[in-house]
Amino acid sequence: MQIPGQPRVEIVVPVKNEERDLGPNIKRLREFLDTRFPFPAEVCIADNGSTDATYEIGVLLATELPGVRVVRIAKAGRGRALKQVWCASTADVLAYMDVDLSTNLNALLPLVAPLLAGHSDVAIGTRLANSSRVVRRPKRELISRSYNLLLRATLSTHFSDAQCGFKAIRGDVARELLPLVEDTSWFFDTELLVLAERAGLRIHEVPVDWVDDLDSRVAIAKTVGEDLRGIARLMRSRTDLEPVRARYGRPRVLDPRTALAARVLRFCAVGVLSTAAYALLYLVLRQGMPAQVANVLALLATAVGNTALNRRVTFGVRGAEGRWRHQLRGLATFGIGWSLTAASLWLLHTALLAPRQAVEITVLTIANLAATVVRFSLFSTWVFDDEAPTLPAFEPPAALDQPRST
Repeated sequence: MQIPGQPRVEIVVPVKNEERDLGPNIKRLREFLDTRFPFPAEVCIADNGSTDATYEIGVLLATELPGVRVVRIAKAGRGRALKQVWCASTADVLAYMDVDLSTNLNALLPLVAPLLAGHSDVAIGTRLANSSRVVRRPKRELISRSYNLLLRATLSTHFSDAQCGFKAIRGDVARELLPLVEDTSWFFDTELLVLAERAGLRIHEVPVDWVDDLDSRVAIAKTVGEDLRGIARLMRSRTDLEPVRARYGRPRVLDPRTALAARVLRFCAVGVLSTAAYALLYLVLRQGMPAQVANVLALLATAVGNTALNRRVTFGVRGAEGRWRHQLRGLATFGIGWSLTAASLWLLHTALLAPRQAVEITVLTIANLAATVVRFSLFSTWVFDDEAPTLPAFEPPAALDQPRST
């Protein structure tokens, strides 16, 4: 029985063609909530596009078990199901978990407690923390870690595990944020977290014990393709998050030394990628043209890509405004790189009449690395200075003066 004024939690279990696992796992979840969970909690089975007996079993469970209801959604899509149920809910905290209950249910209270206390706005289970205990196939582990690294490199995210099927959000925050989430499938989780982070919301992470579901029917190739398209869309996105930021956002202030270290690491990562692309392109061009010409063309092509990546990833500049100005200034820094590499090639060919290509590549790579410090300085103080960009981890100081709604 609910105590008046006590916060409510609603747990959504999105399902599609889960007639085998639905009954026993919903009963197990309901028993846990009734005996070991200290807050009133409801379970919503969100059937999305099932063609087997999943919905009928859900109806029987809703009839048999108090605190269980079922919603039928004609179209498939985990994101669609979560968005529809969460938007209609009046609960204080909204959570979801996979029907296979891969995550140990003991993590549920640590997941929702910071939201009920007002400490955090979104909470996620993470399988990638050092204290998490995970039983998982190597292939799935590699894909998961690679995906989260890709999110960090392309979208400058800070959460550790985007796709763990164990998340929660405050109800009031959800009603503001969910209408801005476009994806209706597997990328829904990632988009929700990226928007939350960009809006300055606090994301709480809970290490979980997790056992891989050997009967998982996720189409990995299709899902990867959808995720890559979703990442590309978010890289171009200019979603207005100011209303959410104004009501719920908190400033995230980093120590200046930490901020500089993070920027340097991102700059170096872009530099390594650009250097590898330069070396490969130089080898291809060198087959049909002189060394100096191949060097100039390879440097020019990679300079454009390097400036674009640093603009977005390292210095957090988004949108089309100033793009061409930044590219022109980036090309000016190209002159420094070219002069260093050209001088290195000239000295090499002066010392050796016919140096091997391996020697050329080594010399040019060293020259490129030597120019890195100068390029970083110019990027920081001149190339992007007109935008006065900050690291994605910083929020505008004005956010400190914004009142927080409760």
